[in-house]
Amino acid sequence: MSELGRIKILLSSAERISREQDVDKLLVLLSDLAREVLDVDRCSLFLLDREKNELWTKVAHGVKEIRVPADRGIVGWVAQHGKSLVVNDAYSDKRFNPEIDRKTGYRTKNILAIPLFDKRGNLLGVFQAVNKLKNGFSEEDVELFTLLGGYASSAIENSILQAKIKEAYREAIMRLSHAAEYKDPETYNHIIRVGLYARLMGERLGLEKEVCENLMLAAPMHDIGKLGIPDAILLKKGKLNDWEWEVMKRHTIIGYEILKDSSSELLQMAALVALDHHEKWDGTGYPNGKKGEEISLWGRITSIADVFDALLSKRPYKEPWSLEEATEHMRSLKGKAFDPELIDLFFENIDEVMEIRERYKDEEV
Repeated sequence: MSELGRIKILLSSAERISREQDVDKLLVLLSDLAREVLDVDRCSLFLLDREKNELWTKVAHGVKEIRVPADRGIVGWVAQHGKSLVVNDAYSDKRFNPEIDRKTGYRTKNILAIPLFDKRGNLLGVFQAVNKLKNGFSEEDVELFTLLGGYASSAIENSILQAKIKEAYREAIMRLSHAAEYKDPETYNHIIRVGLYARLMGERLGLEKEVCENLMLAAPMHDIGKLGIPDAILLKKGKLNDWEWEVMKRHTIIGYEILKDSSSELLQMAALVALDHHEKWDGTGYPNGKKGEEISLWGRITSIADVFDALLSKRPYKEPWSLEEATEHMRSLKGKAFDPELIDLFFENIDEVMEIRERYKDEEV
């Protein structure tokens, strides 16, 4: 390919690269671009798994995920030495590991591999181009591939940073949710399960991945407003009198008031969860007596997830119900307490629900 042709391809791809927010899609885009401008058969982008001391393919043309020891083969050499490497006759190079070719049935002829570093010089992985279609790799190829590798490094580093931020955010949300449950006879695993049930329902409804992830974190905050309920009422062992019950019901409004003014889409969703999770499909719930689809979807989903898990859980005031008892009871409330379509959806996926419950079961005391 001529230099002018390469420039045209790079310029035409520049806007797509700058606009792409999804890191996985961006890395695929960069790999496809590298394959085109370098005129090679395929490209592979390996990330370093420090715990396993392996390199694995985040992107790999023509094959599924490949994992190799971080000190073997051409990519292993590049990872160990932190230097670019051109091998124009793979099978004559002692550093080449033919094992992957044997497994995949592919025939590697030549390789260009470059290391990928973060801003502090820590190795992120290795970018590899395989089988130049005409002649061998040139210095110009190395320079161009290194340029594209820089974009890939930045994308990977940003992805790692975003993942850390998201995990810290997630932990903070879960701990905040647990704070509301701390005075109640409910476990930390209960709020985890409620979130996972809610996410499962969102997925089965075909909601976007980000919405489902937000729902997983928003649903556990349904009782955040209990932080504003006096202990004398919240922890009372006997039946609440009428005045105490009216105070208790205010936890829905308190939770909403705590969360409603946030600019975060997650916390806005959580505000509606807190407000609506005790509303009922037939309009007999609280605090506002909403009916049907007047109740937010998030509140309707969380209501089902929370009630189901509570019924199957042991509490100081009750023994756990069996799955059959809980199923029969909740189905009897279809169209009364619960959205008819959502309750059907929930029990259509009961096997996955119970897998979640088993995975995060309460510890026996």
